Amino acid sequence: MSAADSLRLALVGSPNCGKTALFNLLTGSRQKVANYAGVTVERKEGRFNAPSGRNYAVLDLPGAYSLDAASLDEAVTRDLCRGFYPGEPAPDVIVCVVDATNLRLHLRFALEVRELGKPMVLAVNMMDAARRRGIEVDLDALERELGIPVVPTVAIRRDGAEALVAKLDGVAGRIHEPREHLSAAAMVDPDALHAETRRLLSLAVTMPRRTAAIDDTLDRWLLNPAIGLLSLAVVMFLIFQAVYAWATPVMDAIDAGTVALGEFVGATLPEGPLNSLLVDGIIAGLGGVIIFLPQILILFVFIIALEESGYLPRAAFLLDRMMSKAGLSGRSFIPLLSSFACAIPGIMATRSIQDPRDRLATILVAPLMTCSARLPVYALLIGAFIPQQQVGIFNLQGLVLFGLYVAGILSALAVSWVMKKWRRDKSEHPLMLELPSYRIPHPRDVLIGLWERAWIFLRRVGGIILALTILLWFLLSFPAAPADAVAPAIDYSFAGRIGHAMTAIFAPLGFNWQICIALIPGLAAREVAVSSLATVYALSAASDEAATAALTPVLSDTWSLATALSLLVWFIYAPMCISTLATIKRETNSWKQVGIATGYLFGLAYLASLVTYQVAVLLGAG
Repeated sequence: MSAADSLRLALVGSPNCGKTALFNLLTGSRQKVANYAGVTVERKEGRFNAPSGRNYAVLDLPGAYSLDAASLDEAVTRDLCRGFYPGEPAPDVIVCVVDATNLRLHLRFALEVRELGKPMVLAVNMMDAARRRGIEVDLDALERELGIPVVPTVAIRRDGAEALVAKLDGVAGRIHEPREHLSAAAMVDPDALHAETRRLLSLAVTMPRRTAAIDDTLDRWLLNPAIGLLSLAVVMFLIFQAVYAWATPVMDAIDAGTVALGEFVGATLPEGPLNSLLVDGIIAGLGGVIIFLPQILILFVFIIALEESGYLPRAAFLLDRMMSKAGLSGRSFIPLLSSFACAIPGIMATRSIQDPRDRLATILVAPLMTCSARLPVYALLIGAFIPQQQVGIFNLQGLVLFGLYVAGILSALAVSWVMKKWRRDKSEHPLMLELPSYRIPHPRDVLIGLWERAWIFLRRVGGIILALTILLWFLLSFPAAPADAVAPAIDYSFAGRIGHAMTAIFAPLGFNWQICIALIPGLAAREVAVSSLATVYALSAASDEAATAALTPVLSDTWSLATALSLLVWFIYAPMCISTLATIKRETNSWKQVGIATGYLFGLAYLASLVTYQVAVLLGAG
């Protein structure tokens, strides 16, 4: 059967019902991930063949608690189920997934979906977990009262969806009529929904207790204001260390592979523009993108595991009161923490924030976190200008580095607080979370989630990174230096000329033309500024480490302390890399937000550097 003859199956359900695990079980690796047209909501589609030979195209719709949409995710689900979403045909059959251990919450949404009058099957998932807790669900009674097929599923078992697949062929194409005792008009009334849910529960569900004993025991500790925050700090420390430490060997291997490939291509091709384009532009550009992938995957291993285990909503709950005072939400914590390694995975991690306003605020302040790419610049300037001496039991250079990290954090909180005061929507958006039962993440779901995120990262960011890197290569390479040139070749390039022109703007900050030139390739990656400065000062260095060692005495002799402090402050804010800009564009689907982020960050950088330099000069450091 061709793709055009496939039946469209929409999987719907409330968050934490196991819907995505069921989707993974049905479709396996036959999945495509994209965004819905015009929005940043993730679109997941897969395929499977039923034993009857019929082919199904399965759409995993965003989780929703109600068709009375309170978020963009719920609006997409509502419109797709009704067949009103632009460019998306109406589903032929809807499978509504509910959690057998939490029918009190999830049945309410199933009632709303049922009233759409579409062919529908109710999949009662996690039946194995329900049996372990002594929960008995009378599936026949549910089917009789709802008037639709009801089947049990266990999404973590290989044969856990056989009953569902067997039932689908008989349902597809059949029109379901809403029950008379609960009309579509009555569904608007929340009281009617709750009353019908209670009636169904009393008829079909026997539950010894509302929550599992193990959940209550763990929550007594993990949601405790003191012990819970301490436990969260340990988890976050592990994530922070893992993203830094575990990724390093793989990132070094990718970097070495990129260098080896560049050297091979450079030695194979004759010298000329094509050689430079391939080595310095395309290979270096792709390597600069792929090198972030280990950090992305390690970060999302933790995020997926925390989410699947049921712990992530509890972490958001613990931190919500603290974060809300700065105009963020508890869900913002993990994305901002991950931005210390790289802003790209941090911005991508904001997808866990359901409130669009809080998600946008987190995206805009994520670049203020001190990413690892800033460290080579910080190490260079601190080593050149800050003396190696003790301040009590602490090292002065270490204190300066710590102060730069703290400055980034405080700046992010200050910016989000200002955004909270200026935004039009002054209403408070309380954090409402379902605390699901604790579960052990299934390896299949973790691996599929990692594959999806890796592919999204490479596809969405790679093209823009490559194009802009080639553009930067062109600016740094042309026009070539004349035959009698005495200055570095970069001085004669378009980038060199731009650097000289920029001096008029950046002179009040203490920046010379060499610094201005280094800022241009620094847009591709912040750490490139070190090797760029080495090039400007006509130093040849085989690596960034060698460049740093050679630059230290030169900079300490030619720059003032005021200039060095000004540049340090500049790197706290402004020189975001183009991959961060590309990620903001892809995640917000808006050039306006890219412009806002770029404008306010460069504005803060200029103002902070100006104040730093002028005050330092007044104090005699100029």
